[in-house]
Amino acid sequence: MTHPTGSGKYDNLLARCKELPAIPTAVAHPCEQSALAGAVEAGQLGLIEPILVGPAARIQEIARAANIDLGGVEIVDAPHSHASSAKAVELVRLGRAELLMKGSLHTDELLGAVVARETGLRTGRRISHVFVMDVPTYHKVLVITDAAINIAPNLEDKADICQNAIDLCRNLGLDQPKVAILAAVETINSKMPATLDAAALCKMADRGQIKGALLDGPLAFDNAISSEAARIKGIQSPVAGDPDILLVPDLEAGNILAKQLSFLANADSAGLVLGARVPIILTSRADSVRSRIASCGVAKLAAHARRKQG
Repeated sequence: MTHPTGSGKYDNLLARCKELPAIPTAVAHPCEQSALAGAVEAGQLGLIEPILVGPAARIQEIARAANIDLGGVEIVDAPHSHASSAKAVELVRLGRAELLMKGSLHTDELLGAVVARETGLRTGRRISHVFVMDVPTYHKVLVITDAAINIAPNLEDKADICQNAIDLCRNLGLDQPKVAILAAVETINSKMPATLDAAALCKMADRGQIKGALLDGPLAFDNAISSEAARIKGIQSPVAGDPDILLVPDLEAGNILAKQLSFLANADSAGLVLGARVPIILTSRADSVRSRIASCGVAKLAAHARRKQG
């Protein structure tokens, strides 16, 4: 028996996208059925205007075999995945695309083109990943960061990771997102560096080094998510029980947490990379078309917010 995923929070998000024009999106190497179908369907839904970058003959062959209608979709020919990444990034640099989307190539290959010094999409901010999750047992959309790129971030890295996620949440309409900085315990312990980083991040927010959000930490997962658990432990916090963002101590903790929520709690997850010149829709090859579409919806809202900011 298959269990339904999510709880409709993505549907609300996608409804907000309907009145906004589609965003031109360079799709790097969509040479697998799910990757191609996700990009094309997101185009049909008006979320993105896909520009498919990769071996044209192969893309057309996959579309024919899977009965995917490519009518009206632009294809930019590139001989292999490495060239597809470079060309897709070039389309963004030229202003022809405002979003970048991963197709069926390896993440490292796409991000290698993104961070290339002379030809990439770097900014002064560290690049980081967010999972935007619809967890059926939680009362709102939950952002988990970073569970895919930064393996063992230091304090300065975490400040960028945190600010990237805050900026995204503000672009999605939250005035002051709440950030729970996770550790194994809610008390500061010099033997547990994650607790020291959490305390430092909160003070950085007090001093304006991290802006636009309400931070608290260290918080263990139970008292971050449950106000009752926080009450029992005597924690008084406006974040406990109501976070929008969970900032994890390292990639392994975040990756395990996000996948637990997907596979044990039937959560839907959308994936984005932040901190580059444009948002990057980063999906796994195992992701469903629904997940890819949700990622496109989040990226579309973020791209329109960037347009407003000029």
